[in-house]
Amino acid sequence: MKQIGITGGIGAGKSLVCKVFRTLGIPIYESDLRARWLMENDALLRQQIIVQFGTESYTDKGLNRPYIAQKVFHDKEQASILDALVHPAVGKDYQAWANTHRHAPYLLNEAALIFEAGRYKTLDHVIVVLAPTPLRVARVRKRDPQRTESEIEGIIKKQWSDEQKIALAQFVIHNDEVQPLLPQILAIHAKIQGL
Repeated sequence: MKQIGITGGIGAGKSLVCKVFRTLGIPIYESDLRARWLMENDALLRQQIIVQFGTESYTDKGLNRPYIAQKVFHDKEQASILDALVHPAVGKDYQAWANTHRHAPYLLNEAALIFEAGRYKTLDHVIVVLAPTPLRVARVRKRDPQRTESEIEGIIKKQWSDEQKIALAQFVIHNDEVQPLLPQILAIHAKIQGL
């Protein structure tokens, strides 16, 4: 079973590209969504987070996202600790999911930080979705109006540059609203099936 990563910085348009692959019959594991779900629902992971970050990590409504974000966003050490708890849980969840999709032509593992987290090393190939920074900022502002431009630019600066991603990716999709998306996706789909 070919396992393909798909990544791109915030606002690059991974979700739109994934929707097209999904219409082509390709199962997609949404790592970031599953990580959030596991942080809420995996009893062992919840306990580990509470031990590491305190009982304030959860409220009666579930994960206390603002509290966790405040703990890890500007503290690399704390962010690494959280990653060390969450990544193994996501890896185990992904394997269980992959085992239920053995008859698909290939699987897509969608994650914002495939390169940063070193996850690309366990995948057969990686697709990177790119878009110019001003367009990415505008997309995120439209999607998340509560975020400021400087917040979004701060997130972009924490992620790997496009050049770093291109150097490790096998496929690139330009989601710049100039080059049509569908022909790029169909060409990559055909290439992956022929590998």
